[in-house]
Amino acid sequence: MCSSNHTAVTEFILLGLTDNPVLEKILFGVFLGIYTMTLAGNLGMIMLIRTNSHLQTPMYFFLGHLSFVDVCYSSNITPKMLNNFLAEHKTISYAGCFTQCFLFIALVITEFYILASMAVDRYVAICSPLHYSTRMSMSICISLVAFPYVFGFLNGLSQTLLTFHLSFCDPLVINHFYCADPPLIMLACSDTHVKKMAMFIVAGFTLSSSLFIILLSYLFIFAAILRIRSAEGRYKAFSTCGSHLTTVTLFYGTLFCMYLRPPSDKSVEESKVIAVFYCFLSPMLNPVIYSLRNKDVIYALQQIIKGNFLNKTIA
Repeated sequence: MCSSNHTAVTEFILLGLTDNPVLEKILFGVFLGIYTMTLAGNLGMIMLIRTNSHLQTPMYFFLGHLSFVDVCYSSNITPKMLNNFLAEHKTISYAGCFTQCFLFIALVITEFYILASMAVDRYVAICSPLHYSTRMSMSICISLVAFPYVFGFLNGLSQTLLTFHLSFCDPLVINHFYCADPPLIMLACSDTHVKKMAMFIVAGFTLSSSLFIILLSYLFIFAAILRIRSAEGRYKAFSTCGSHLTTVTLFYGTLFCMYLRPPSDKSVEESKVIAVFYCFLSPMLNPVIYSLRNKDVIYALQQIIKGNFLNKTIA
């Protein structure tokens, strides 16, 4: 039985990851821990970048925005998911589902292009070090970070409006732990051809264009590194890119698996497992990846720890 109009829908049911009550309580503890570490790591990174003079460079400007997007990204999904682990009725309101779907798409696209901007920054730093300060001026950095937000949120809004313009069929059960496009399309009674085409075009364009910028940047970077004569110089140059490459591989790899396939019962079920990686593990690991592999961040942390220790000693 189909709903006669999508405006009659007041709420959806989220199936989540499991319906086992015991496993739900275990998963609540696991994901609460992951969310806490995500907030602590990313907010700590933002505060470190804003307060330490050694980190007032374009590279850390972009990293601060990456951490901010990861906080918003994780906070868009996790609180409702944690609530549903303990709730008897695992529902989300129509407005809540719209907001979650909109923010998810917007923030994913924003992160794509922030990662691309970071690749451009590394390209300029390694290939044109003498002109780095002028080519990566504050106005250029602001432009490179403003575009991802504007483009991401405009696309997020257009895609979400297309999704929620559909009429949905009863039962309104979403086979996922958040309001994602593919399982929502599976509930539609009305024609989904336009929505599917728009989703594949936007997903394909954003994935391919941002990845093209990253790959092209690294093509020039690797060429420049190979021209460096000393092994120590090559290692130093490449080490500045290692963290970014790790983040790109983790984030893009999982999203390619999810969004460049037609929605089906099998693909939606598999996407729940894949989604755990980019919704929870990627935002949690990003600050760890950048702090463990970055001497500047480690030095800034050491300065804060030493400063706190000295203050306690004097007090």
